[in-house]
Amino acid sequence: MSNGSVLLVLYEGGKHAEEQEKLLGAIENELGIRKYIESNGYQLLTTVDKDPEPSSAVDEHLKDAEIVITTPFYPAYITKSRIAQAPKLKLAITAGVGSDHVDLNAANERKITVTEVTGSNVVSVAEHVIMTILVLIRNYNGGHSQAVNGEWDIAGVAKHEYDLEDKVVSTVGAGRIGYRVLERLIAFNPKKLLYYDYQDLPPEAVKRLNDVSQLLNGKGDVVQRVEKLEDMVSQSDVVTINAPLHEGTRGLFNKELISHMKNGSYLVNTARGAICVAEDVDAAVKSGKLAGYGGDVWDQQPAPKDHPWRSMDNRDHTANAMTVHISGTSLDAQERYALGVKNILESYFSKKFDYRPQDVIVKDGKYATRAYGQRK
Repeated sequence: MSNGSVLLVLYEGGKHAEEQEKLLGAIENELGIRKYIESNGYQLLTTVDKDPEPSSAVDEHLKDAEIVITTPFYPAYITKSRIAQAPKLKLAITAGVGSDHVDLNAANERKITVTEVTGSNVVSVAEHVIMTILVLIRNYNGGHSQAVNGEWDIAGVAKHEYDLEDKVVSTVGAGRIGYRVLERLIAFNPKKLLYYDYQDLPPEAVKRLNDVSQLLNGKGDVVQRVEKLEDMVSQSDVVTINAPLHEGTRGLFNKELISHMKNGSYLVNTARGAICVAEDVDAAVKSGKLAGYGGDVWDQQPAPKDHPWRSMDNRDHTANAMTVHISGTSLDAQERYALGVKNILESYFSKKFDYRPQDVIVKDGKYATRAYGQRK
């Protein structure tokens, strides 16, 4: 007899899932947890049909689901209205990092536990940030397009190509991902590394970065906190966003804040698309205020075909470094977050509810309190 049902919402892998068994985040491979779930007496329901409300398979299955599992890369939006139609729902799991697709206030009202696999993709995202910065600042797209289109105009590429060395690079958010971005940037011998956050990095963390800079580059004290965001972006050649989405960051990078950025600077966002106002970023790129924008997150996922960031560009076609939402879902990351989901389920099925503290977003009708070292 089944204890209840688990609803799993993932993207469709198709032939790619057949070719690559490590593609655990695809619906065909089900995070590798079907046998485990069924061995605990639960029924596993899977679907890719998540939008729109109220006619999707998600809406139909949520009515009886006790647990829902989805990802940030192809999210099923667990809205207040959906929660109201899901009387049996007790646990919402994000297979990855970032649970803003769940209405957390509504979850608290119903005392639904919301968890995610914190730390599962921090390395993956940090590497994507570095890659995107290099794609933009070295004008990789300009050179690549010429290579595949049979062209050879060195000046046309070089006029927008710079070194990352001796540049000022800053991060909005210096948690798990932001700190790893700073770590990786040290190797490029930056002029300064700035960060904006609600509190200081631990002194030992800053010392570690500056010690490595001194060893590699012969200069210490490159890492500095800036208390006013406008001051930080005004002196930065590259700004990267590594902060969670909440009411304080939604629409943060709008026309007004972008106006404080250096002319010809670059903006990279692998956090959440809604932290930036899409139309304002598009206008800044097209005007040349921003030399380029890149990242992998969109304010709606999947993004509509007419989203401005799909066609955003400047006259030399060098400014767009967008990808679909892939930074945190490398095959290595998929292995980590699949295991993390299984561990969360184990805590639930055993009735111990001993989740890792850093994985808990809301529980027992309250937001979890996370120590600095547990932040995304």
